[in-house]
Amino acid sequence: MKRIDLRSDTITKPTPAMVNAMMKAEVGDDVLGDDPTVIRLQKKVSERFGKEAGLFVPSGTMSNQIAIRTHTQPGQEIICEMGAHIFNFEGGGPAVLSGVQIRPVKGNYGIMDPEYVEENLRFDDNVHHAPTALIELENTHNRGGGTIIPMKNIQDIRKIADKYELPMHLDGARIWNAHVATHIPLQEYAQYFESVSVCFSKGLGAPVGSMLLGSAEFIHKAKRWRKVFGGGMRQSGYLAAAAEYAFEYHIDRLIEDHARAAFFANELAQMRGLAVNLETVQTNIVMIDVLSIPAAELHHKLMKFGLDILPVSPTRLRAVFHLHIDDEMTERAVNIFERVMSDEC
Repeated sequence: MKRIDLRSDTITKPTPAMVNAMMKAEVGDDVLGDDPTVIRLQKKVSERFGKEAGLFVPSGTMSNQIAIRTHTQPGQEIICEMGAHIFNFEGGGPAVLSGVQIRPVKGNYGIMDPEYVEENLRFDDNVHHAPTALIELENTHNRGGGTIIPMKNIQDIRKIADKYELPMHLDGARIWNAHVATHIPLQEYAQYFESVSVCFSKGLGAPVGSMLLGSAEFIHKAKRWRKVFGGGMRQSGYLAAAAEYAFEYHIDRLIEDHARAAFFANELAQMRGLAVNLETVQTNIVMIDVLSIPAAELHHKLMKFGLDILPVSPTRLRAVFHLHIDDEMTERAVNIFERVMSDEC
């Protein structure tokens, strides 16, 4: 039977309709600013988020790192949550590319306490400190389990940023999932941030591509750093066409991924030897704590029955639902867990 791959929502392949859109794309030289498909996509996405401009880039990591370099100067500091992608999964990019350090703040499933954010700000009036230059949030939060940052939390942190005249950046790689789950418009989320990074290859099914959004001035500066970081692409309209198709047709269907994740989580929460915090299963990600054996060992056993799932710690597995997973595969994944756990317990 067909292998069930729940490792990530980045493993998807373009649908036939998306491939067709790519093949028909009109292209130019994007570094020179004349790829019509890229121009159209940047305009369409930036307008949806209420921003003046957008910059199409190869990856979410590059988008975040360009934003950091554009906002900061070497020797400064970024506040983010302890589990943030920019701190854990971007190869030390802030230090290597921008000469800044991360000051991680402990949160609750990715959600920072605004008062604790304010307590951790540092300023250049003390020569011992790297002064805070940027506050970063991630929504939805990957390591939090796909949790949605509440709007009230964002607003309260924005007030602190305004108080100290600090910019804010949103790693919105999966902001689509937050939007679909809450019905809060993308523009409403984006209004609290000077810059927003969005990803077309997580959940939406495009093969490549992210976008950095902000003011026209900010994106003008960011375009130089895209070139410096090696992200300038030429006939990238072929990739932009896939992203445009995903943006137009694959956002609303994310609710299906959320429903399957919720069903899967509820079933696993009842199994001996496993623990799932159902309060954190808010979108398409399910974190599974393994109580009986090492997570890597359980992963190996599940693989024998055709279920691939990602160990993210010695005691935790992560399942991510996406457009290649249907109801039958979801139920079969549950049955595989039941079979393996019955042998273990």
